[in-house]
Amino acid sequence: MEGFRERLGREVIVFDGGMGTYLYEKGVFINSCFEELNLSNPALVAGIHAEYLDAGADVIETNSFGANRFKLSSFGLEDKVGPINLQAARLAREAAGSRSLVAASVGPLGAALEPLGRLSASAAREAFREQLAGLLEGGVDLVILETFSHLPEIIEALRAARELSKDIPIIAQVSVGEDGNLLGGATLEAFAAAISREGADVAGFNCSVGPKSMLEAVERLRPLSCLPISAQPNAGFPVSVGGRSMYMTSPEYMAEYAKRFILTGTAVVGGCCGTKPEHIRAIRRAVRALSPVKRFDAECVDLASAPGGPESLAPPRPVAPASDFARKLAEGRFLRVVELVAPKGQSPEAQVEKAGKLKAAGIDAINIPDGPRASARMSALALAAIIQREVGIDAVLHYACRDRNVIGMQADLLGAAALGIRNVLAITGDPPKLGSYPDASAVFDIDSIGLVNLIGRLNSALDLAGSPIGEPTSFCVGVGVNPGAIDLEEELRRLDWKIRAGAAFMITQPVFDLAIFEAFKRRVECLGLPIICGIWPLVSYRNAEFMNNEVPGASVPAEILERMRRAASKEEAFEVGLAIARETFVRVSKEVAGVQLAAPLGRIEGVFRILEA
Repeated sequence: MEGFRERLGREVIVFDGGMGTYLYEKGVFINSCFEELNLSNPALVAGIHAEYLDAGADVIETNSFGANRFKLSSFGLEDKVGPINLQAARLAREAAGSRSLVAASVGPLGAALEPLGRLSASAAREAFREQLAGLLEGGVDLVILETFSHLPEIIEALRAARELSKDIPIIAQVSVGEDGNLLGGATLEAFAAAISREGADVAGFNCSVGPKSMLEAVERLRPLSCLPISAQPNAGFPVSVGGRSMYMTSPEYMAEYAKRFILTGTAVVGGCCGTKPEHIRAIRRAVRALSPVKRFDAECVDLASAPGGPESLAPPRPVAPASDFARKLAEGRFLRVVELVAPKGQSPEAQVEKAGKLKAAGIDAINIPDGPRASARMSALALAAIIQREVGIDAVLHYACRDRNVIGMQADLLGAAALGIRNVLAITGDPPKLGSYPDASAVFDIDSIGLVNLIGRLNSALDLAGSPIGEPTSFCVGVGVNPGAIDLEEELRRLDWKIRAGAAFMITQPVFDLAIFEAFKRRVECLGLPIICGIWPLVSYRNAEFMNNEVPGASVPAEILERMRRAASKEEAFEVGLAIARETFVRVSKEVAGVQLAAPLGRIEGVFRILEA
């Protein structure tokens, strides 16, 4: 069989899909050591290899992503590094036979290198050498270093591989954020230069983001490197369904983007978390045909006729006029809220200036997300206090459960009350895996339901332990809701609990499909709880595809996708997106308590254009 380097550049090489997420789907507990299955359940691992081979993979990866001494030590398996990696290679080699190549999968150590942590560069390289020794002994054809966030760490992995073998092909893949840079902060320019210098054969990306954002990263990398490029995106972002994390991006959508990767010059395509044999089969078809894959748009389900009506839902609690926003809500006045994202640095001047212009235009409140997409930004609480003080407009503070335990939450909320913040949107928060710090610890002592309960206790002059706090807080608390939730019954049950805990209003995820929204509205109108409809102006066809395929519950109808596709330029796409948002605004404005508008690309003039309707 021809080697990897011989095929590279002459044909598009198809890799397999996710191993860990597929093992999880097959019933392996999420807290298990997936790599140990090479020893305890080799038939399961071999079966997955066979499924990917049957789907058309040219290369299968060993089940060894986390098989280094640091990650294995959390399972008491640090003395099994050699046997686990050797068996991983042998299982893949036996499954592949002569019809496929085998890549040794090597991921980050899970221990931070100096100066971020205590691990020295030499100790890191030795750990990679230890893992790679077993994989090379088992007969792999190439090495794939994947899901690295920090440039110094992947450099040490590259050096370890080159020390063990001067000739073996190496693919160096990193995870990037939506800004296109490494999650650890390094630029693509630095990445491209470093891995070329260290002798990598292929530069690329995997994990972290879905196809749309990864294609943008590939387009950025293309002029920066002479190396062939690889792309193995996730199947979108995960969504919780029945307590399990599921990836909802369809094989057809992955195949569409496989074609776009190829036309951009990508030499290696495959999948990462959430991709299964059906995704790889669709990618293989796209590689063969190099033609667009037909999209099938699911028919809108009439949620109003679904079983389990809203009769059991709790009645809303009355809204106390704790702020101008709360007073207008209680009086039934139409509310116009605009979302402003906190800056990445310490200067709030731009947001304060925008807030002033929005107030002058009659906007009722500024909505401030709390670390959206698990990003590190100025404290939303601080920005809310600054805007209220300097502009004199109400802020609606998002407050996420991700980053703080219940002690810190109560401290923050009491501080927010002291600073005059009265409006809070209680949210669970995006997991760190979605953001720039995928190895950061998530707290999640409670979720959004527990947070509404906590705020309700503070409003009753009690802390979470039931101890008096003196004067009660007077928060007007809202909650997020997803009209297009995959499991609508579960979404309604959670809404019921939030209302019982004291929610005073709800803000929807961005609404694009009005049929879905109106069906949802029929299901909840008996509650009488004010609905603020989220409106997100699309800015490009890719943005529309991303929302439709990679954001759970955000369904973009085919007609809107086509309108965005026909836009001939960025500015025309901007105008089309505004026109669609205006149409949505006109349709919903007589049926809801208000709207929450996003400022497309930070351009608040888009908000004014929408409100002209």
